Amino acid sequence: MLAGWLAWRSISQRGPEITVTFDTADGITAGQTRVENKAVTLGTVESVTLSRDMRRVSVRIRMNADSSDILTDHARFWVVRPRINGASITGLETLLSGAYIAIDPGAPGGHYQTMFTGLESVPGVRSDQPGTTYTLVTTQLGSIGQGAPVFFRNVSVGEVLGYTMPPGGDGPILVQVFVREPYDHYLRTDTRFWNVSGVQVGLGAGGLKVQLTSLQALLSGGVAFGIPERRLDTPSPRAPGNAVFKLYDTEAEADGARYQRRVRAVTYVDSSVKGLVSGSQVTMFGIQVGTVTNVRLEIDKTTAAARVRIDMDLEPERVMSAEKMADQPSEMLSQMVRNGLRASVESASFLTGESMISLTFVKHAQPAELGNVDGIAVIPSQPGGFDGIMASVSTVADKIAAMPLQQIGDHVNDLIAHSDQRIASPEVTQSLQALRDSLRHLSALTQHADEGMQPLLKRLPALSAALQGTLQSAQGVLGSYGGDTDFHRDLQGMVVQLGQAARSIRYLTDYLNRHPSALITGRRN
Repeated sequence: MLAGWLAWRSISQRGPEITVTFDTADGITAGQTRVENKAVTLGTVESVTLSRDMRRVSVRIRMNADSSDILTDHARFWVVRPRINGASITGLETLLSGAYIAIDPGAPGGHYQTMFTGLESVPGVRSDQPGTTYTLVTTQLGSIGQGAPVFFRNVSVGEVLGYTMPPGGDGPILVQVFVREPYDHYLRTDTRFWNVSGVQVGLGAGGLKVQLTSLQALLSGGVAFGIPERRLDTPSPRAPGNAVFKLYDTEAEADGARYQRRVRAVTYVDSSVKGLVSGSQVTMFGIQVGTVTNVRLEIDKTTAAARVRIDMDLEPERVMSAEKMADQPSEMLSQMVRNGLRASVESASFLTGESMISLTFVKHAQPAELGNVDGIAVIPSQPGGFDGIMASVSTVADKIAAMPLQQIGDHVNDLIAHSDQRIASPEVTQSLQALRDSLRHLSALTQHADEGMQPLLKRLPALSAALQGTLQSAQGVLGSYGGDTDFHRDLQGMVVQLGQAARSIRYLTDYLNRHPSALITGRRN
């Protein structure tokens, strides 16, 4: 009875036997390698054999009796051993304890089975880890690989599960990413993802810029996403699971994708467009208002004239909100062209040779209208940057070349050649001698005038004093006569005239003392 009870107990506690196939049995040992989940042993490897085609390894595992419920078609098995994947290092604990087989029960439900195909790498998401899976679409994978982190504001919030190449290699690449909870609640239908793999180095007007998200992104690549700018009263709906997003190459490209409204425009130039490529900026007063979409050379078959066509996408939302933006941006653009708006190719950086399209208002510009080619607005152009300077210099050179420089030079040479003869002519000599004699006589006359005026000048003060006395006597006589009589009025007028005469004589005396030659040369101003 005791032996029977022990045999029954051994059989009743004996769990099911399963078979898991792997590519290799590296680290797996029969009788020693365990099957674990969260450090709990659920079974032991009993044997390791090769498959009949010698391509895979069949591992027979005896599971515990209480593990039957997790043996469904949702369960996954993989071997945990030391692995280095980019910046991720896993399985270090197996250096001392040895490799083991991990199991993920998967989602509840499923059908019971005993044959499984093991995974060759650690799955990115466990069934008990809350979060959401999304799909990214890109044309270039870059250095993004399985296990690469997903960043939100430089915080790792998920990882890349893997990628799927398109059938035949033609088409976009699908990248599966997992975002942990609660960060998956931040994703909206208009969320934008961009690639942050490696180091982004930029050399522009602001100098050298080096951007590195993290050391892990440098080694294994990575993607990032941000909260889109939107109105707080009308937020976008939350993105559902397995939603598809576009993966942009840079954050700047992802930021530009939020401008939905585009105005196609084109301009033609007949100068160099070196450094101008698709993706170059279109600026106005130094602020980006659009992007160059295409640059190509056009040659007229009839006249063989060549010019460069530059296609642009103007983004009115960069300078005004959707509510304030005009219903017809082309009408506003037409008015701006009438006010002197012109397009020119200018250098964006002398260090890198990058060029851009600059929309500027030209003062006193020639009248022009907004053109139209196949429904696309055509903005008039003018030379800009170094080409504009060279065009101005060429215009000045043409005007100088049109001047009769040869004739002017001949006249100047003739004038210089005959000037000596004309100066040395007898007429000029006689004129100079006559002028010298006249100046000598004028000097002598001035000297004699000064000598002759001395007696007169000496008598002028006495004459002024006598006249002043006569004036005082006349005032006394006038005071002795009163009444309103003719004699009184005549006498009063005579006194006034005598006063004026006295002042005039005094002024004349003072002026002749300072300027004796005034009697000949006249009064100076």
